[in-house]
This record gives sequence, C-alpha cells and structure tokens, in this order.
Amino acid sequence: MGSLCGPVIAAAVCFGRDCRIIPGVRDSKILSAAQRESLLAEIRREALAIGLGAASVDEIERLNVRVASHLAMQRALRRIGEFDHALIDGRPIRNVDLGPHTTIVDGDALSYFVACASIIAKVTRDHLMKKLAARHPHYGWDHNAGYGTAEHLAALDRYGPTPYHRRGYAPVQLRLEARDA
Repeated sequence: MGSLCGPVIAAAVCFGRDCRIIPGVRDSKILSAAQRESLLAEIRREALAIGLGAASVDEIERLNVRVASHLAMQRALRRIGEFDHALIDGRPIRNVDLGPHTTIVDGDALSYFVACASIIAKVTRDHLMKKLAARHPHYGWDHNAGYGTAEHLAALDRYGPTPYHRRGYAPVQLRLEARDA
C-alpha cells in the first residue's frame, strides 16, 4: 500500500480441506522475486480458486488507500465465488461487505493461507508495474515496483508525475507543489 503509484491489488485464494502445505511459503515481503514466482506456480496448482481484485489510483485518491484496499479485497473475494470464511490481513474492516471473515494483523506473516494470497497479489502487481515501466521507463518501476526509491524520486523531480502516480501521497504531492510554485 506504500507504493507511490499504481493500483492496489488484492488476492483471495481458496484451498480444499486436504490441501498440501507448500514449503517455503511465507510473507511475500521477505521472499525474493524468484522465490515468489516459483511459489506462485505451486500455489496455482494447489488452489481450488484464485480471485484478484484491484482498486485504481483514482479510487485510492478518492477513498484513501486503506478503504481502496478493502474494495480490492471485496472484488477478489467476489471472484472466488462461495466460501465459508475468509482470513484477511490487517485490522478490522468496517462498511465493506466481505462476507464471513476474520482479520489478522500481520496476517501474511502469521497465516499460511494469507501468505499464499500475499504472494499472488505481490507477483500480480509486480508484473503490472513491469508493463507500466515499458510506457514510463524513467521511474524504474520494473525493479522498484513504484516504491519511493532514490531513482524513482529523482525521476519524479525531473519528469513529474504520470497518470499512475498517487498524487495525494506526500512525496508526489510535494513535487507537484514545487513545480507549481
């Protein structure tokens, strides 16, 4: 959610009662890109269903990133279809119908199932940012995924924001204000 640009991506994954636990699955943030890619293939083979949901930059700007992430999760869960109970990473969620669920703070570190969904979402978003990097190569999105690296911030200073930048985020907003001054 801390990226300076691009949509929020959420994933939901449904496993059967007798699912095989895939060795190496853990919080996507501590895995390398190669590890995530390898695990994604195994998760896809083991899963009964996978749902992806996104919230656009416009929705992030209009609603705030937390609410937009809930909207993305709602969309991902709807793509799964029927489910008994969802485990969702984060704090309690209000005003969004997610069906029966339990929220788990640091869920991607504490729950195997949430970690699987985290891997799916991270790989999906990374692939999207690589495609967007082809259109906007100056920002380094192919390797920084839109996070506020020195390279990305320098490109923002030099080229300004793209339509994919989250203009309400302080590093982007400050640069917009400096250009307008």
